[in-house]
Amino acid sequence: MQTVPVLIVHGGAGRYPQAEHEDVLAGCEAAARRGWAVLHGGGSALDAVQAAVMALEDDPRFNAGTGSVLNARGRVEMDASIMEGSGFAAGAVGAVSTVRNPVQLARLILDQGETVLRVGPAAEAFAREQGLKAVDPDTHVTDRQRARWQDAHETVGCVALDDRGRLAAATSTGGVFGKPPGRVGDSALIGCGTYADERGAVSCTGRGEAIIRAGLALRALSCLSPAAGPRQAADQALRWLARHTGAEAGLILLDPRGESAVVHNAPHMAFCRIDGRGDGRVSRGL
Repeated sequence: MQTVPVLIVHGGAGRYPQAEHEDVLAGCEAAARRGWAVLHGGGSALDAVQAAVMALEDDPRFNAGTGSVLNARGRVEMDASIMEGSGFAAGAVGAVSTVRNPVQLARLILDQGETVLRVGPAAEAFAREQGLKAVDPDTHVTDRQRARWQDAHETVGCVALDDRGRLAAATSTGGVFGKPPGRVGDSALIGCGTYADERGAVSCTGRGEAIIRAGLALRALSCLSPAAGPRQAADQALRWLARHTGAEAGLILLDPRGESAVVHNAPHMAFCRIDGRGDGRVSRGL
């Protein structure tokens, strides 16, 4: 029996000025449609989440890839991870500056299978070995981020279920504004910002240090039970995080039946969900 595919993207939990609401929703929908095209064409959940997150990395409205926030030295350092649930294959990168799409490099690490996480210049050297073109770090810097002097939690991510019942998740971020050089957040850490297994797929966003301490992605999946579906599990994990750390965060969770949850305790979290056969049914929110 063929599974009905589902895909959800998020643009990050945080505070969006009113004037940016429609822009970030449109950006999430465009990325979701990119990933949905992969699913609709019979592609895998893994390929779909990569395609959607690469679209978000290329969109300067989001804090990932082009448009990433600046660290304390005015430079961009990006983190990303990707995971496929049925085989527990995963790849991640941290503190990279010279690749256009960090999630693409994370996927190459997953495909190679030798390691899970590579960071900094060594990760960038691996990117060159694999044929990814080097880019000037300044290509990621936008006027919006040069002028911005506040925390941003606009990590991006995607979860997907394909027509063969396979689940996958991916997350990408430029981190937190003014972070120390070399800081790696939850988006690069499997089980924290990203996780997928036979129970479901999760991508998180918010204060990275709190999410790491909580192991939030894996915690949310551990809350799933016959009595607690995705919404209850996601709410339970987020309440635990808020109670123990006081942090703002959000997550998207998708299970093998196609049931999903989008939860956050921040003022906003842009998302777009597409499900069903044919052209798919689209829902989005902030």
